[in-house]
Amino acid sequence: MGMYVDPGNESFLRAISSDIYIDKTEMLSILNKSIGKEKCYFAVSRARRFGKSMAAGMMDAYYSIGCDSKELFAKLKIANDPDFVTHLNRYHVLHFDMATFLNEAREGENPIDLMNEMILKDFRKTYPSMVSENIRTVPEAVSEVWQSDGKRFVIIIDEWDCVIRDAKNDRKLIADYLKYLRGFFKTEESKKFLALGYITGILPIKKFDGESAMNNFTEYTMISPRNLAPYFGFTDEEMKPYLDQSGMSPEDIQKWYDGYIMETLRKDGTYSYVHMYNPNSIVDAITFHKIDSYWKNTGAFRYLNDYIGRNEDGLKDAVIRMLAGEEYPVDVETFQNDLTSFTGKDDVLTALIHMGYLGYDVRTGKAFIPNEEVREVFNSAIKVGDWKDISDALRNSDAVLEATWQKDGDKVAQMIAKSHQDYTSILEYHDENSLALAIMMTYYTARKHYVIVRELPSGKGFADIVFLPKRNSDKPAMIVELKWDQDADTAIRQIHSRNYVGKLAEYGEEILLVGINYDKSEKEYHCKIEAIQLS
Repeated sequence: MGMYVDPGNESFLRAISSDIYIDKTEMLSILNKSIGKEKCYFAVSRARRFGKSMAAGMMDAYYSIGCDSKELFAKLKIANDPDFVTHLNRYHVLHFDMATFLNEAREGENPIDLMNEMILKDFRKTYPSMVSENIRTVPEAVSEVWQSDGKRFVIIIDEWDCVIRDAKNDRKLIADYLKYLRGFFKTEESKKFLALGYITGILPIKKFDGESAMNNFTEYTMISPRNLAPYFGFTDEEMKPYLDQSGMSPEDIQKWYDGYIMETLRKDGTYSYVHMYNPNSIVDAITFHKIDSYWKNTGAFRYLNDYIGRNEDGLKDAVIRMLAGEEYPVDVETFQNDLTSFTGKDDVLTALIHMGYLGYDVRTGKAFIPNEEVREVFNSAIKVGDWKDISDALRNSDAVLEATWQKDGDKVAQMIAKSHQDYTSILEYHDENSLALAIMMTYYTARKHYVIVRELPSGKGFADIVFLPKRNSDKPAMIVELKWDQDADTAIRQIHSRNYVGKLAEYGEEILLVGINYDKSEKEYHCKIEAIQLS
């Protein structure tokens, strides 16, 4: 048993001994069906904190001849699979995290050379009689061990794409790295010694001239997770026992951490669409019994900060629209699977989808802010990034909300006009729809107190924007009606005439009616606020 070669089951033992453990071992059944076949190459890209390392540790424990894991798996789902024993601890395993070598390489030191040196040292320590000093590369060592004892290898590379992400401007290093990986997965020798190839990362495999650098891999991504979708995160059903035990609200958990819609290939060949939660955030929320953004401190935050500030045509408009609650169409096909070849906003947005900062619905081809946790991360990125006007407008949002509660229509109109100036460089004001977007952003921080709904069916029509108080909130419900080149009184009359109020009777004793008109010729806002007492 070595550090990288034929590892033990300690990592998986820690996982299943944790206070919160959700059994994902059925993933092994999918992998087992591909062992030794043409389709034995899995490239799994997920966002940070989505359980990539846990899955790799599970594979170590199950496949490695360096340990005996029968008892560990005895009570888990995989034990019911008819092929459970067939593959249990039957293979050599080579498992390494490429980020370790990239981070530990000294200035001027090649991380590929460091990786090669350290793993060869582990091979010679673990199998001194099989791996001679003449062996120069790890793929050669793998081949030598296989030729000596006839046991094939499961090769697992964590963070395989870190070189492409973190050394993105060093094209020679990237090219050398991809060439090195071919020794594991694309040579005639590798077809003999490889039972299963499994690489994890954040980005899909890098494309050169439109082609994948390792086109024999089947890719499983945040956009297309295929039949591995159930193993990308936690589902409502899986979390329920832990939420029941903790007494935490499923509704709050859903609002803060749900939003990743995974297209799932089922056993019968049809597709379903499953909502997935970020596992790390769920574990932290339950452990600390607190709803919070646990993702702001991850290493990927700097990518979000860098990329939403890029001067790509229309990018800021797209981000603003998604922050306001809209879904935004994204062409995900042009992305070159790196962080330097952006040709437009679609490539930037696709990168953010792969990083987990945007959700994506393959049925509509649209991206969106998936949940409140991610929204908080966007807020933080905007405050420290190249978004001064927008940052100022967001800081102004609390004051707008307070003025609305105080029924100060003149002050609300003045502050909306100020926000209009902040957003006018990004948004074009054409009609009531663009006006609604600006108002949604002006009341941006109201999400702390309200569920905000665009065009809520009410009475005899659709109210433009409705603010529904969150559970246990003492804030009044609000109906905002917008007009374009009319007047605020007309907006208030429409709320009354179409009986929008009736739909909100269950939301407290007071409802605020807010009529807002934008006079395009004068470029002025007018606001009227009226309180309705229901008791």
